[in-house]
Amino acid sequence: MNRRLRAYLPALRKLAIAVAGFSVLAAGVALIVLPGPAVVVIPLGLALLAREFPWAARLLTWLRSLVRRMWAAARRWRPAPLSSPAP
Repeated sequence: MNRRLRAYLPALRKLAIAVAGFSVLAAGVALIVLPGPAVVVIPLGLALLAREFPWAARLLTWLRSLVRRMWAAARRWRPAPLSSPAP
């Protein structure tokens, strides 16, 4: 492989991952108002971006901890029992 091309490979890889990650992230944001799985697509875009960008890794870590806290709170929550009407 050409030495000049080899020198640009890390930058090209970072650019490709950035374009793919931001594209998936933008599609996920669009799916918030359009019918589709935005809850799945947005973390996928962040996971792609987290491979190259520390801010995306921190955001993804924060999002994971938020989901874990919400899941634990939802499991602790018990609805009040429905009372049957008096005969």
